[in-house]
Parts: sequence; C-alpha cells; structure tokens
Amino acid sequence: MPRFGLGLGRGVRGFLAWWRNALMAWLPATARQALGLDRGRLLLLARADGVELRLQQGEALRDLGHVPLIEGESDPLARVLAPRVADLPRWLLVPAAHALRRPLTLPAAAAERLRDVVGFEVERQTPFPADAVVFDARVLARRGEQIQAELIAVPRARVEPLLQALGPLGTLLAGIDVAAADGTPLGVNVLEPARRHRRRDALRVWNYALAAVAAIALVATMGQVLANREAAAEALRTRIAGNARAAQAAAAERAELLALIEGQKFLDRARASRPSTLAVIDELTRRLPDDTYLEKLAIEDGQILLIGLSSEPSALVARLQGSPLWRAPALTGALMPDPVSRKQRFTLTAEPAGAPSAAAQAGAR
Repeated sequence: MPRFGLGLGRGVRGFLAWWRNALMAWLPATARQALGLDRGRLLLLARADGVELRLQQGEALRDLGHVPLIEGESDPLARVLAPRVADLPRWLLVPAAHALRRPLTLPAAAAERLRDVVGFEVERQTPFPADAVVFDARVLARRGEQIQAELIAVPRARVEPLLQALGPLGTLLAGIDVAAADGTPLGVNVLEPARRHRRRDALRVWNYALAAVAAIALVATMGQVLANREAAAEALRTRIAGNARAAQAAAAERAELLALIEGQKFLDRARASRPSTLAVIDELTRRLPDDTYLEKLAIEDGQILLIGLSSEPSALVARLQGSPLWRAPALTGALMPDPVSRKQRFTLTAEPAGAPSAAAQAGAR
C-alpha cells in the first residue's frame, strides 16, 4: 500500500510538473519572468580564491562577477547580491572535462523514471562503481517506442573537492549541473536528491492558489460544456424520436393502404375470373329443358347449387357439361318425387369456372 501511494504521488507530481511546463512554454520569456514563473537560477563556478556567479534565465546567461569566500561567513552571496537574486536557487556548474557522457537507447516507458533506469547502467557504461559517481540522464529524442537518452556521470572524487571549496555554500545547493563544451548548462542535476537544498518560495502559495482557481475554472468549464452537449444530445434524441414516431405512423398508413390496394386487386381478379350470376342464369336458361324449373339457385363458397323439379333429372348432368361457366356438374343426394307436379326433385352442384377445384382444395388442406 505505501508503494502504491508513493507511485501515485510521483505520478501526480509528474503530471503537475508537465502541465506547468507546458503552460509556461506558451508564454514569452518576459511574461514568465514578470509572473515569477521563470525566476532563473544562480550558477556557481568554484575557483581557488572564491566563486564566479552566473545568472541563467531561460536560455540567457549573464555573468554577475566574482565573489571571494570569507572564512566563517555563512552566506557570502547575501552581502553582494540583491535579495531577489540572492534568493534564487543555487547550482554548482561542473566543467565539461569532469563528466562522462554516454548515449543510451531505451524503451519509451523508461522516460517516466529515467534516473532510476539509468542507475542500472552506470557500471556498464562507465569505468567506475555505481557508488563512486553522481549521475543523471536526459532525453535527447523520441523515435516511436524508443527514446534516445544520455547518461551524464561525474566521479565523486571530482565533485567533493568543489563542494568543499564552496564552504558553507556547498550545503545550500539545489543541484549540480554539467557544462557542455561551449560552457552552457546541459540541464541535468547529478546531485543526490537527499542533498538538494530547497528554498521556500514566497510565491508558492499564490501559485498554488492560482493553479487551484485555474483547475476549478477548467473543471467548471468542462462541466458546462458537458452539460451543453448532454442538453443538445437530449434535444436531438427527442427530435429523432418524434420524427421516428411520425415515420412509423406514415409507414403503418402506407402498409395499410398497400394492403387495401392488394385486397382490392385480389377481389377484382377473383371477380374477373368467375362468371357473373346473370351469365350463369342465362347459360342455365339455354341448357335446361322446358320441363325443368328451378326453386333455388345459389352461387357461394366456390360452388353453384341448383335445386328444382324435372321430369328427367338424370339427363340434366349431360346437358350442363361442356359449359365454359362451370365444370364438374353432378347430382347430389337422392331424387325425391313430387306428388303435385309429378316430377322429381333434384339437387345439382357444379364448380364455377375460375374457382379452385375440390381436389386442389383438399390437397391444399
């Protein structure tokens, strides 16, 4: 659990540092200095008779002069520098000849804890044991999943005499940087974290307050933007739902209309394929003999039903065959004599032309 908290704290501090540096990068150097975001640092070059001072602000370097060290004096810089300059972080600048620089190719994930990672490479990349050097690393370039880094190591045998030459100033150092071949700092800190002196920043409280206000404003702005997006999305969903209901109603009406049209077409085709009642009556009138008359004529359920009286009912089937208006005429039931007319009562059925036959209907069932 403590390791998890430590890793989380490092991640938060790393994110805040990255965010602060990213915001600072958008501001001009003069604006950063005016806001106290880039106050700079004092570079100390140890000499036998004192210390040389340089002021670094951004990429600019300015010589401040030479300050002799007086034995017993706790902070000789405070008597020669203005308070705002004397209060800047103090860094020892080691000459380039004292340092070993080795290029390294590492996975991109190593950039988050570069110093810890290169600590395992010190003995492989330098002729010194790991405890005999102070070191740091910096990222030179990023290429996909890899980074080009540089290990900078300085033997302790070179660093300790310089710290002793500074006297009491050696305990007030925020870091130790290494000079490049042209004398400009590389931007590393080889001093162990436990020995780094941290000065109280008078503007830190204001910086934290401003950062908190900026974070709250950012969260509020993002919340408002999110609320606006949600309101717009809800309005869009409502409009889409309304359009969908209208489209569904229109689709239902169209389907109902199509069903009515198809039903009407089916009825028209069925009516056209079957003979009309007048045509059936006319055809029966011409085919039935004069001694036959009908009591009932019905055309329903795909069947023509004839009920009547005739002197020769059995001959009616032959008379009705061959008509284009019906098919399969047949007597059904028994013939019943009628005592009044002295004829025989018959029941005869036929299938209208165009209707499915009884065999086809049975097969369909």
